[in-house]
Amino acid sequence: MPKLSVIIPCFNEEAVIMESYSHTARVLDNLPVETEIIYVNDGSSDNTYTLLNEIADKDRRVKVLHFSRNFGHQPAVSAGIHHCDADWAIIMDSDLQDPPELIPDILRLREQEQANVVYCVRTSREKESLFKRLSAKTFYRLINSMSEVKFPLDTGDFRLIDRKVMYEYSRLREQGKYIRGLVSWMGFRQAPFYYERKARFAGETKYPLKKMFKFATTALLYFSKKPLLVAMGLGFVAFVVGIILAIWFILGKIYGFSNAETGWTSIITVMVFFGGIQLLTIGVLGQYIGVLFDEIKGRPEYIVNEKRGFNNI
Repeated sequence: MPKLSVIIPCFNEEAVIMESYSHTARVLDNLPVETEIIYVNDGSSDNTYTLLNEIADKDRRVKVLHFSRNFGHQPAVSAGIHHCDADWAIIMDSDLQDPPELIPDILRLREQEQANVVYCVRTSREKESLFKRLSAKTFYRLINSMSEVKFPLDTGDFRLIDRKVMYEYSRLREQGKYIRGLVSWMGFRQAPFYYERKARFAGETKYPLKKMFKFATTALLYFSKKPLLVAMGLGFVAFVVGIILAIWFILGKIYGFSNAETGWTSIITVMVFFGGIQLLTIGVLGQYIGVLFDEIKGRPEYIVNEKRGFNNI
């Protein structure tokens, strides 16, 4: 019998985890395949650890990975994929914004399209702020315009992937993973599934502005070299402006239409302009060098402190 695994990363989700499990288990009970749930506890500091262990103790389908500390959402998803031996895996969050009730429809679409990947596209985002909706739309379109790989718009990590995709994913060695981008980069047959994203059942978002910015930066640095081209372009613009100003001041001195030696304002303006471009260029280069530094260190993406329910992995 084919096997389906549902991978659910968790971080401080004590307010929703039991309800999330109840919804997911009820859906899996009615599927004509073997099923399991892999929870990845991303170093939660609340009661998530205890609740997940209780769930695993009463349901043999449930497996739990406990991280040694908080490593982040993307490493938690990676851990779930690395520890999955199923034919298909569905990645979803524990806050019920990605409704487990959609799993049968996703499986049907996979069968109809014979797809290796079914990525879920948000047609609406219930009860999210205007800033969150606008920033998300802007981000997806910005990264799409700058990346060498085209990504589906308005998608998250909520998706189905098959065994072939999981195998190829396990071969990827970069530390800073942007999973939805990597799955698009792999290719294979991919099909969209459209849905309305619900509001959180309980608790608060684990992606505040600071984490959103870090996530966007990782996506940009790992999938695009265009920031380097922009920095080079700014350097060229600064060079051209410098040449024009030099010619202007020389001709002004010769023909008397410029008093360059008394132009304090112009000097300060030029210094600030060139200094700003230099700092911006150095900053962009520094970000890419920082990525190289992280990769060269070769540290593990995550550390598993404890496993529950795993027998042969």
